[in-house]
Amino acid sequence: MEHRYSENLHPPGAELVQKTLLQKLSALTRFHAGYFRISLSLCAQALLWKTLSAADPRALHFILHLLPAAAFDVLWSFALSSLVVLCALYAIRCACRFDCFKAELGHHVGVNYLFAPWASALLLLQCAPSPFLRPERPAWAFAVPILVLDVKVYGQWFTKGRKYCLSAVANPTSQMTVIANMAAAAAAAAATTDLKEIATCMFTVGLAHYLVLFVTLYQRLAGSESLLPALLRPVFFLFFAAPATASVAWAAISGGGGFDTAAKMLFFLSFFLFLCLVSRPMLFWRSMRTFSLAWWAYSFPLTVLALAAEKYAQEVKGGVQTQ
Repeated sequence: MEHRYSENLHPPGAELVQKTLLQKLSALTRFHAGYFRISLSLCAQALLWKTLSAADPRALHFILHLLPAAAFDVLWSFALSSLVVLCALYAIRCACRFDCFKAELGHHVGVNYLFAPWASALLLLQCAPSPFLRPERPAWAFAVPILVLDVKVYGQWFTKGRKYCLSAVANPTSQMTVIANMAAAAAAAAATTDLKEIATCMFTVGLAHYLVLFVTLYQRLAGSESLLPALLRPVFFLFFAAPATASVAWAAISGGGGFDTAAKMLFFLSFFLFLCLVSRPMLFWRSMRTFSLAWWAYSFPLTVLALAAEKYAQEVKGGVQTQ
């Protein structure tokens, strides 16, 4: 009787169901915040498309006329869908494996990618095709989580001792914090004059920490071969993504979308860092042998550099134009 009772409690199909659940939980464990690089890249490309469409199309005359008018709406919708799906999966992961979320929140690399979904949403707001999704209202709502993460990440750099000090935890992905601040500043500046103060605040926080972070990374990475695995070296492209995003943000803050001297300086810094990296292809050769999620680290920096270059080309009337 006792044996039959135990069989009723654990029918043959129960073990199969339990095994399936464990496999799904294992898949959720492997899903991490680094996947938000996909949505960040797609949202940046949607913004670039919108910017190019609104600019003088002479350089892209033939390409623009080959594509249907609804192509941008499709790209924007696809970027939004990717962001929603990734956020839903990450929310499920947090609900089922909260311990993994806590571990990622305390990890010196994983915590940086928690800025990515909010930056993605702010990029989408700047190029939203619907008037109901203009950045006037929701921009500050997506900037608040970035500010909260700023307090968490930046605060622990100088309050939690040697384990969490910047010189110990700084890595190229740390620049995601700066990029998110600059995206928030650009979205707030593009909204209304009521959010100009928020834009200036986010830009100031991002720029101040970028200066310290850039110097720290420059000193740490010099001559270090083992600091970053070969498969993760695409994140080096974030070095020129941060000043490029800052250039676009300052152009929006300075008013009228003008590309003043400060914006040009940030753009030239970004372009110089880009040249330094692409002139050393062997640095990325091993990471290109096998496809990995890290490849998405190429897409966003190149897109935002193209965005800054397009704004610079609009401003410069004569001489050498970067297009």
